[in-house]
Amino acid sequence: MATSNATKRSWKRVDGVLLLDKPSGMTSNSALQCARRLFSAAKAGHTGTLDPLATGLLPLCFGEATKFSADLLEADKTYEAELLFGVTTDTGDSEGTVLQRRQVEFGLPDLEAALSRFHGRISQIPPMYSALKRDGKPLYELARQGIEVERAPREVTINELLLLGYSGERCCLRVCCSKGTYIRTLAEDIGDVLACGAHLTALRRVKVGPLHIADAVTLDQLNALSEEDRANFLLAPDALLQTLPAIHLDEEAMLKFSHGNPVIITGGLLATPGKCRVYGNNRLLGLGETNASGEVKPRRLACA
Repeated sequence: MATSNATKRSWKRVDGVLLLDKPSGMTSNSALQCARRLFSAAKAGHTGTLDPLATGLLPLCFGEATKFSADLLEADKTYEAELLFGVTTDTGDSEGTVLQRRQVEFGLPDLEAALSRFHGRISQIPPMYSALKRDGKPLYELARQGIEVERAPREVTINELLLLGYSGERCCLRVCCSKGTYIRTLAEDIGDVLACGAHLTALRRVKVGPLHIADAVTLDQLNALSEEDRANFLLAPDALLQTLPAIHLDEEAMLKFSHGNPVIITGGLLATPGKCRVYGNNRLLGLGETNASGEVKPRRLACA
């Protein structure tokens, strides 16, 4: 009896972070599974999805790194987005059905004034074409059935909204924002302020927390490499934690921490109270949390 390729594959322990440049037209999960097969990684996950339309930085976690992926989900993201004015769609992007066409009659000063309204803390209503769930069912499934349900507004933060280019009916923006921000919704809201409507025609994520697209690799590039050369693109699991302060423990404290026990930090090594990355013998022991009493409690431990 023939054996399938899936059965033949020998999965192995792979620990690390891969910065993938996701292509357009592919779901984040499909990109993850492709990369996982290239590395034969037994355990894998990603740190937040990109829409199929979008390209750009998709940090993937293998093995030990999956324990710390939640911290990157909280990080700010930076995107480069292209908007087309005068046309609205049911999805808020170019993959949807056109709902309305209107004249574009604003000028550059009007656009700049509109953009200024979206700096800082703003409120967004999540789109129907999203993975948010209502009664256990994703909203996009309801949307495909022609069902629209009420969605509660959410507060998000736009740290930067920079106009990169403008050509009358199109503009390119750089958006640095908090987690949970929908760039499709931002495009629609800007179009509403300008009284002509708009939708997203292209989206590229260029930064997630401290991680940058300049350090990313494509699936095609990985596919062309040997297994040994592919491994050079894997970052250590603590690449996800670089924004956190580091604490280095001595042998005795390292053993206590590794067994799930809190340790007391002395000698001025205490970081600002909060999350920290903890090391012993130059090895990541895990994620800890410090308090004002000089104690470091284990939150997530790395395997030995």
